[in-house]
Amino acid sequence: MKVLNVGSLNIDHTYQLERIVAPGETITSKQMSVYAGGKGLNQSIAIARAGIEVYHAGKIGIDGQFLIELCNDSGVNSTFIETGVIPTGNAIIQVTSQGQNSIILYPGANRSLDKAWIDKVLTEFSKGDILLLQNEVNLIDYLIIEGKKKGMNIFLNPSPYDEYIDKCDLSLVNTFLMNEVEGAQITGCYDPECILTRMKNLYPQAKVVLTLGQDGVYFQDKEQRVYQPARTVKAVDTTGAGDTFTGYYIAAVIEGKSAIEALTFATNAAALAVMKAGAANAIPKRHDVEKSRMI
Repeated sequence: MKVLNVGSLNIDHTYQLERIVAPGETITSKQMSVYAGGKGLNQSIAIARAGIEVYHAGKIGIDGQFLIELCNDSGVNSTFIETGVIPTGNAIIQVTSQGQNSIILYPGANRSLDKAWIDKVLTEFSKGDILLLQNEVNLIDYLIIEGKKKGMNIFLNPSPYDEYIDKCDLSLVNTFLMNEVEGAQITGCYDPECILTRMKNLYPQAKVVLTLGQDGVYFQDKEQRVYQPARTVKAVDTTGAGDTFTGYYIAAVIEGKSAIEALTFATNAAALAVMKAGAANAIPKRHDVEKSRMI
């Protein structure tokens, strides 16, 4: 089984602030740092650091060459990352002293994918392989359809939720990985129990992983609903927590772990990630996650 992640690669500009800037307000930042980021890149690195082989496919500009180097250094196969003339996607991230964040995305090269390129990449994968997607690249609807035609297992993180998700045939998704905001946007419910019930009604064959931040995480499939509480840690930066969780969860699934084992494994990894600043650089390595189970 191979994992293909067709996802974003970003350059993150992170600003440390006392609070998130309000409309019309100007605040002086305590610090500005530049990190590698993008949901796609973060999730690929998390999968690789969890010990699973992953192929990342995406597009960058000439300003993003260090992202390929990071992939290679992290064990991510970068064969399908293409460099073009459109600048690399980037994000402006506000991070408060309490570790909360607010993010503005510029898609850049991430939304320059074309169908011929997608078809070429997919020829290298087959039935039973995992296709991991987020909504920071274009043609998500096409990727889901073509991946399903090949018999791939579609894992979708519908973030950020917008009109592009509405164009997708979500009945083709095997596993949804989402937080309570995205769950509410898909189902119209705001209570976690209601979100899960509505998802089962809408997509009865799909597995759902619903993350609730400090309130823990749920897993649901046709037969069961499982809850795992979050670990209590001092958060420095929550930017890459969800992506870390996603990567480690997928690794656990590939290794055949039970639902509760997978949630525990991914929860521990996410807890370690929020204790460091940045996104990709804060993703822990597997031996650190396994060691943290004893804390």
